[in-house]
Amino acid sequence: MMLFPFILAVVSLLLSVLYKPSEFNTDVLLEQTVSPPRVLLLTAHPDDECFFFAPTVLALRRNSLSPEIFSLCLSSGNADGVGEQRKGELARSLNILGVEEEHRWVIEHPQLQDNITQQWDAEIIAQVLRPFVIEHHITSVLTFDIKGISLHPNHFSLPLGVSYLIKSLSSSSHTPVPRLFSLITVLVLPKYAGLPSAILARLGIFSQAFLASEPTVDSPPVFISGIPDYLTTVKAILAHGSQMVWFRYLYMTFSRYMWVNEWVEFKT
Repeated sequence: MMLFPFILAVVSLLLSVLYKPSEFNTDVLLEQTVSPPRVLLLTAHPDDECFFFAPTVLALRRNSLSPEIFSLCLSSGNADGVGEQRKGELARSLNILGVEEEHRWVIEHPQLQDNITQQWDAEIIAQVLRPFVIEHHITSVLTFDIKGISLHPNHFSLPLGVSYLIKSLSSSSHTPVPRLFSLITVLVLPKYAGLPSAILARLGIFSQAFLASEPTVDSPPVFISGIPDYLTTVKAILAHGSQMVWFRYLYMTFSRYMWVNEWVEFKT
């Protein structure tokens, strides 16, 4: 009988710790010379924004530097012929995550189509991205890791395309060059550790121990969702009704990216 109060106390303590969001070293993502910073989230398909990047988007909305958040999705996700429906779902998801309507776009390009076997051309990505970056004075671009999290070739094409753009912009002294950040690549087991990921991250146990490819990062920017943010992310995912097959529910339960985003600057 004495065990039950102890378990209840431990659970209550964990819930109180997990209720609020937390973050470490996150101002490194934001360009201090521009006020407010202007951050572009670059994704490949509708639903990427909430499945993989929600902890960051929700945290940036609260950041004291008041960054402007932009979203550019490079396809409508039309592999199954429901691209128009998916664009509407993306709009509802971004409404939930708090990205303003005038700060978000979906691209339809014949060579940037949703395809699980096709790597997109870096030069084409750079050509499409260039006017958005220049017109909106983007200071940081956030996107996938070089393994695309799930090895999806559309995903891992994105950092390569932004890198191509940065190199081309660097040759022009009249055009500001944004910084590029990609998610840190982690091994399979920690990738699907779910809630324990948030607990470990709060204890300062970041993904260096679980790196799949990048060198050790001494002080990675880390965003950790609290319970209300997690529930907001779930709500945003459920807005993508066309994608809600059974394994999506497993993802919401076990994915690290529902709780934690860690970033590394992508060196071009």
